[in-house]
Amino acid sequence: MSVLEVRDLHAFYGKSHILHGVSLEVREGELVTLLGRNGAGKSTTLRALMGLMRSMKGSVKIFGQETSLWAPYRISGSGVGYVPEGRRIFANLTVDENLKVPIERPGPWTAARVYELFPRLAERKGNKGRQLSGGEQEMLAIGRALLLNPKLLFLDEPSQGLAPLIVRDVFDVIVKMRNEGMSVLLVEQNVRGAVEIADRAYVLDDGRVVYEGPAAEFAKDEERVRALAGASAEKWEDTDH
Repeated sequence: MSVLEVRDLHAFYGKSHILHGVSLEVREGELVTLLGRNGAGKSTTLRALMGLMRSMKGSVKIFGQETSLWAPYRISGSGVGYVPEGRRIFANLTVDENLKVPIERPGPWTAARVYELFPRLAERKGNKGRQLSGGEQEMLAIGRALLLNPKLLFLDEPSQGLAPLIVRDVFDVIVKMRNEGMSVLLVEQNVRGAVEIADRAYVLDDGRVVYEGPAAEFAKDEERVRALAGASAEKWEDTDH
């Protein structure tokens, strides 16, 4: 069953046409990664799905309901969690206070369980957000989203700026969430790490989907992986969709 169905999504910033007919799907209990270089439209896609874009057209169905005209709070209230790029934690609140911001919804995820998942946060309960390392801030941002007990989670560049060992920790947590039945849409620039853990992959180039298929298949295609890391866009034009 699909928890997210996006069909022919277009999005605009003023007169700039950013997304050109993006279609993608996330099924129940599936981890899907959305890849692409800087400026490809990955973050814009997530913002559009969360109702944060003022100018967009196309169909977005979440849990079978058309949500393209819904306000962000309504989308979130339907069971969608969102960890934006840049973490957006409250710098002047402690870790504990940050975790009290979301209204906890019934489900397996509680503050105690977040601390169990991220022992580092438990050690820094009384520290303010600005005193945390990048990795700890990312853990806090993920933990805060989990307290909403979402059935579908959007993650925007969770590995950005993190040391490799911390990236592994964060990716392990994402896999754990998927294994517990949560559906995840992961936007990432860490291509190799993302395709290693994802079930399926989509690649965006200039606001268009230029590849979709099993993540493991994509990972085997070294040329495509290298192209995504910075070669010319023309290489994508010839690939099968």
